[in-house]
Amino acid sequence: MTTRTAAQRRAEARAAYDAFVAQCPTRQLLDRIADKWVSLALTALADGPHRYSELARRLAGVSQKMLTQTLRNLERDGLVSRTVTPAVPVRVSYALTPVGESLAGLMGAIKGWAEEHMDEVLAARTAYDDGATAAAD
Repeated sequence: MTTRTAAQRRAEARAAYDAFVAQCPTRQLLDRIADKWVSLALTALADGPHRYSELARRLAGVSQKMLTQTLRNLERDGLVSRTVTPAVPVRVSYALTPVGESLAGLMGAIKGWAEEHMDEVLAARTAYDDGATAAAD
C-alpha cells in the first residue's frame, strides 16, 4: 500500500468530480449557481463592492430574506466576501473573491446571451404554444 499525501488525495478527489453522478458535490454547486438571484448578484458585484442596500436596489424584485440568504450562501461557498466597517450605522459591503470573479465573467456572458436572444426565445415560445393549441383543437 502506497502512502499518499493529503494534497495527492485532494487531487484524486478533484479528478473524480463528475456532475452526472447524483452524489457528486458539484451538483450542489451547480444548483447554487443556477439560481437567478445568485447569477444576478454575482453579475452586479462584478462592477465592484456594493453595500447591501445598493444590491437590493440593483436586483429589482428580490426580497430582503432572499438577498440575505443568497449573500450568505455565496459567502459560505467562497464566492463573495463580506466586510464590516465600524461606523454608526455599521457599514457592510460585499465583494467578489478571486473565485467569485472567475465565475462572474461566465454569469455576465450568460446574462448578456439571455438579453440578446430574448426576442428569439419569445418567438419560439409563441410558435410552440400556437402549435400546441392547434394540435389540441
